[in-house]
Amino acid sequence: MAKVIVGLSGGVDSAVAAYLLQQEGYEVIGVTVRSWESGISRCCEIDDAQATADLLGIPYRVINCVPDFQDKIEKPFVSSYLNGETPNPCVLCNPEIKWKWMLYAASLYGADMVATGHYASVVLLPNGRYAVKKGADKQKDQSYMLYRLTQDQLAKTLFPLGDLTKDQVRAIASQAQIPSAGKPDSQEICFIPDGSYSRYIEDHVENKSSFSGSFVDEDGNILGQHSGIFRYTIGQRKGLGLALGSPAYVTSIRPRTKEVVVGSEESLYTLDVTCRSLNTMALPNLQDQSGLPVTVKIRYHHEGTPATLTSIGEDQVLLHFDLPVRAATPGQSAVFYDSSGIVIGGGIITR
Repeated sequence: MAKVIVGLSGGVDSAVAAYLLQQEGYEVIGVTVRSWESGISRCCEIDDAQATADLLGIPYRVINCVPDFQDKIEKPFVSSYLNGETPNPCVLCNPEIKWKWMLYAASLYGADMVATGHYASVVLLPNGRYAVKKGADKQKDQSYMLYRLTQDQLAKTLFPLGDLTKDQVRAIASQAQIPSAGKPDSQEICFIPDGSYSRYIEDHVENKSSFSGSFVDEDGNILGQHSGIFRYTIGQRKGLGLALGSPAYVTSIRPRTKEVVVGSEESLYTLDVTCRSLNTMALPNLQDQSGLPVTVKIRYHHEGTPATLTSIGEDQVLLHFDLPVRAATPGQSAVFYDSSGIVIGGGIITR
């Protein structure tokens, strides 16, 4: 009987993943990767995970990786915002923290595989490479968040919910009397439970006097003052505090001059996007690609737009879209899919 480490987050998805694997005959060990220091909310998640483990009669462990999380996720998160980007820490957390520490737990407890409650699937391709495929539930598909997983990580990963919808998962949880069956989904970044990114950044930067700068139009004319570029993201309209007589959107951010550029909505659309820090799944590399047809998601909730991918240097690609995309944002990820929903790879948007 194969042994599997299931990452229990305290939510219904990971609980059902553990339950389904147990039903299939796996020997399941529940593990919570404790990645950040907080109070009540995190403790409640651990309590809920423990309740699931108790119900299923499986061992449960908590692994503390707070210092690692601070170095690899929290500090880069702050730095990225201060550099005028809009980062997605969950994308980096999966390979750098969650999978790293779950696989460590697997080595400790003699497990063969690790598993989570993500809505996606792992496929082994004819070329011998592993890749993530979109989940059956289009509204809950999490393949975008998983594109940075490595081949070694994917080779030891199970996603029991890949062929299920959220409604089906909740129904299974109710039938199995899992305590978190009706628990709402988490909507915020785990280490910022109140959703206030700007307050979090302010609390983690000593020199607050350096935040202020100018709003400018696309010709460089000063339109007003702001109190920090980290408060804004590409495409933002609300909260600018500018009275210009017509709708204004953040069209770019200039970290060197601390300028937030505003303009018309039309300025947000582009046919070309460049990416760095690539990770490949379905293909060995993207270095020699020219005109590769792909469908690209430029943010988690983006439906995806057809494009052609061309290498433009070491660890960089150019995406030329068939139709203009709105508000491609530096710091966010662009994830490349083939026609069947398999992740080819992805990278961090630079322009």
